[in-house]
Amino acid sequence: MNAVEKKLLLDIKDLKVHFNIASKSLLPWAKPAVLKAVDGVNIKLYEGETLGVVGESGCGKSTFARAVIGLVQATEGEVVWLGQDLTKLGGNDLREKRKEIQMIFQDPLASLNPRMTVGDIIAEPLKTFYPELSKDEVKAQVQAMMTRVGLLPNVINRYPHEFSGGQCQRIGIARALILKPKLVICDEPVSALDVSIQAQVVNLLKELQQEMGLSLIFIAHDLSVVKHISDRVLVMYLGNAVELAEGKSLFSDPQHPYTRALMSAVPIPDPIKERNKKIQMLEGELPSPMNPPSGCVFRTRCPQATETCAQKRPTLLGSDAHAVSCLQVHL
Repeated sequence: MNAVEKKLLLDIKDLKVHFNIASKSLLPWAKPAVLKAVDGVNIKLYEGETLGVVGESGCGKSTFARAVIGLVQATEGEVVWLGQDLTKLGGNDLREKRKEIQMIFQDPLASLNPRMTVGDIIAEPLKTFYPELSKDEVKAQVQAMMTRVGLLPNVINRYPHEFSGGQCQRIGIARALILKPKLVICDEPVSALDVSIQAQVVNLLKELQQEMGLSLIFIAHDLSVVKHISDRVLVMYLGNAVELAEGKSLFSDPQHPYTRALMSAVPIPDPIKERNKKIQMLEGELPSPMNPPSGCVFRTRCPQATETCAQKRPTLLGSDAHAVSCLQVHL
């Protein structure tokens, strides 16, 4: 994809999400600790693009996604959607923008209200944003969307517990797409599903993206899935963006030491190459986001770290096609 030729939808500038953690000290002047879940991420998303987001558990992927949609309040930075900063909007203005950005959650069953029928769950966004629609119009749209995501329209009056995990995730997809949004944030949508069902859901998302002209932010732990669906991939570590690249470039020639370690763990569908490949193990524990290392946050586990890495914090440098946050790498 040539990002220059695409319309810019989302421009995230120095996004930070910090949480104050109450001090356990009994002293009244003790200051709360600050957990830096997301600590200065810059990224652009273009029309029709899929941006994969990867990293270890606790690196800030889900918090980043929730800050984009407004489920978590940003501490600093801007989330510019089609020229408007969503962090500055509130009330009805923000509510109107919510129609254009929807989310698919990780746990298919837990994200659905067990007291509502499938029809009511999918229809809820329509009833909220388009109260003027008649019952017949709402039902027709709901059944059409159910058919499109692979659900039989005659199960419209059943409850979530009567469906499998894969079917529940299809219900979640139908609910997210019923408003015809421009951006869908997928927060690990296949991690709780069997491998065969994962492939079905990912292929469904790709088909719907082509059909509806969607842009996707796709968060996942499985790098093979990310490679299959993403145009560009953002690698996060301890709340920071360490590398951003087009999918093929990232998987064939990762530049950041952390990215290389992640890519070395991806299985190769060739038994000989798989046996002979060298896995780059990361030494040490993941630092706490309440007390991150000075300078480069990855330096405590980086085999290339120097004294300079402890003194200066790198920034993501490069282009939309490939950018790296590392003092030792120059693209």
